[in-house]
Amino acid sequence: MNILDNLKYRFKHAGVVEKLIYVNLAVFLLVFITNTFGFLFQSKTNFIVEWFALPANFNDFITRPWTLITYGFLHTSFLHILLNLIALFYVGYLFQQYFTPKQLLSFYLLGTVFGGIIFIASYNFFPALQNVAHNSVLLGASAGISAIFIGIATYIPNYELKFPLIGFVKLWVLACIWVAIDIIQIPAGNAGGHLAHIGGALFGFFYVRSASNKDLDIFKSIKKFFAKKEPKLKTVYKSGNKTPKNRDKKTQNQQDIDAILDKISKSGYDTLSKSEKEFLFKQGKN
Repeated sequence: MNILDNLKYRFKHAGVVEKLIYVNLAVFLLVFITNTFGFLFQSKTNFIVEWFALPANFNDFITRPWTLITYGFLHTSFLHILLNLIALFYVGYLFQQYFTPKQLLSFYLLGTVFGGIIFIASYNFFPALQNVAHNSVLLGASAGISAIFIGIATYIPNYELKFPLIGFVKLWVLACIWVAIDIIQIPAGNAGGHLAHIGGALFGFFYVRSASNKDLDIFKSIKKFFAKKEPKLKTVYKSGNKTPKNRDKKTQNQQDIDAILDKISKSGYDTLSKSEKEFLFKQGKN
């Protein structure tokens, strides 16, 4: 198996996080090679950056609408892509412990889109940015990664991570620090980039909040797109094998069954009370 076949095999069998990392690395390598040829032929611009980075000027964006997504896979600095991919690796795997790979990809892409929208809107609204909108572009995966991280931090805010010399830190604290770093750096430079990160973070926060609150339907159509099909749970009762049917609205009995099954998966059948065992037995006979 040659190198190319090996790379194809690895990519085909990789998870979503790895595939996102591979795509970002491949694009970075392509930009690097293009820069090399550009230097040799004395070209002043890199056509990949020119055509796939998101322009701040709205008129330029209209001519290249695809850049609203493609900028999220584009890096020109080794340190930039290194930090982003390290963050994507750890945050992505934490996210996948509670959500599906499809949802992770959706958060990445939609976080990128929302970050791009905030970027363009900022350069056409804030006086401090309007004067430089004609020569400003956005690139990098940070907005998509921010959506993933803030999304999972909103879902499990009290989850703790251990850091050397610091100890355990709750996820909501890290999320606040993550956003605060972007806010305080807006006046220091790369204001549009930091605002785009905040845009991705806002998407992650509001989507998770809306998904857990039935009264908040801001992203109702997006929620349908994200709808996660629950796998059929096969449970053995004394009367035989029963497979509960998925329902849009669970009955009280189904909710009780789910709670007991969750207890069994965590602690074992022997930890059930007598009433819980009798309840399961009765449901198995129905």
